[in-house]
Amino acid sequence: MVEPTRAIALDVRDQERRRILNRLRRLEGQIRGLQSMIESGKDCEAVLTQIMAAKSALNQVGLHIIGHSMKTCLVDDAEKTREELIDEALAIFLKYSNCLR
Repeated sequence: MVEPTRAIALDVRDQERRRILNRLRRLEGQIRGLQSMIESGKDCEAVLTQIMAAKSALNQVGLHIIGHSMKTCLVDDAEKTREELIDEALAIFLKYSNCLR
């Protein structure tokens, strides 16, 4: 039998996984739209606007995953000290934020 708190944690993780996958599916649709825009010869400004929107959406997914990880995955690690967890969280965030530039 699964403990009630563990069952809730698993349910939250499943819900979060579905939310992330839904966001990625919407992004996939945006990319297909971009392909159609290029195929149909849309003007550069319209294409670039959609590229910026897709890039922003992907960045938001990444930040969402980092936030979720900080709230759940890092907190669940009982083998590390609080300082180690904070250092790990900062390293992950800084690594990701460097690719946003």
